[in-house]
Amino acid sequence: QVQLVESGGGLVQAGGSLRLSCEASGGTSSNYAMGWFRQAPGKERALVASISSSGGRTNYTNSVKGRFTISRDNAKNTVYLQLNSLKPEDTAVYYCAAKGDWSSWSDGSWGQGTQVTVSS
Repeated sequence: QVQLVESGGGLVQAGGSLRLSCEASGGTSSNYAMGWFRQAPGKERALVASISSSGGRTNYTNSVKGRFTISRDNAKNTVYLQLNSLKPEDTAVYYCAAKGDWSSWSDGSWGQGTQVTVSS
């Protein structure tokens, strides 16, 4: 399975922006759909955004639509999540995941996570 490493998290004030990166190795990222999940303290891990292997389809959870943008650069084996207009409720550990287009996320590969903290 592909190995994933996230970066780009940090502490930001409400209204600020961050860009998360997820670099894949040990495989060709263009073979995988990619997703960003997040998990806040005391809450379950939830899908934030996903992008198909070709990059032609994207999906977002309602709470981030219009603020977050997922993209990918298959030449760099990297997927990005641009986070704009951040809110304190966006505070969480953000995880990158990879799976086959028609597979389950639970059967895919996961990164170790990167912390995003938004102060009010």
